[in-house]
Amino acid sequence: MDRVVIEDDNDGEDDTGTGGCRGIDHCVACTYARPGPNARPKSKEADMMDRHLRELLNDQFNKELYSAYLYMDFADYYHNRGLHGFGNWYDVQVQEERDHAMLMRAWMLKRGETIELLPIAKPDKTITDDADPLHFALAHEQYVTGLIHTLHDAAEAAGDTDSAKFLDWFVKEQVEEEENATSMIERYDKAVADGTLEALDTELKGRRWKAPSLHVDIF
Repeated sequence: MDRVVIEDDNDGEDDTGTGGCRGIDHCVACTYARPGPNARPKSKEADMMDRHLRELLNDQFNKELYSAYLYMDFADYYHNRGLHGFGNWYDVQVQEERDHAMLMRAWMLKRGETIELLPIAKPDKTITDDADPLHFALAHEQYVTGLIHTLHDAAEAAGDTDSAKFLDWFVKEQVEEEENATSMIERYDKAVADGTLEALDTELKGRRWKAPSLHVDIF
């Protein structure tokens, strides 16, 4: 199987099995790349993805794009309110959710599957207060966490250890997403109470998009 490159130790280095690889016991990429001593070639049928898992991954691809739509709606709200730092925060979130969707697509392609491009739902949140997007975002991330855990469970139930390892990254990512969403609510509430909302907005203008640490080689 082609390698899956996962930077799973949060050190910012590429654990690909070349340059700095610590060996098969530590390197996820090596685990993917090297067959066991008694490994046999897989048949095409053995490598096919479980149908239920495939449907869930396709649906999650669509939901990640919906997340990007939702956060774009939040960003536009804040930009129109003159809170460009908060707008920038959600502009970056848009890019993150788009990348999550592309990772799902790459994994499907790697496994010989094709993403079905379904319609993306229109965001349906009604924003009446500057704090609303922050609370909507936390609730949405909690919802996505449930979806990711369902996906992971489906991969394990199907005996698809490769997909389960792939989804491990998303499980960890959702912990960070929920933490960030919770922190934004706390920081907003404190800034409003302290009269420092403008300073917080200025700080948030400095947030920049960072490519995800998970990479799927499909070529």
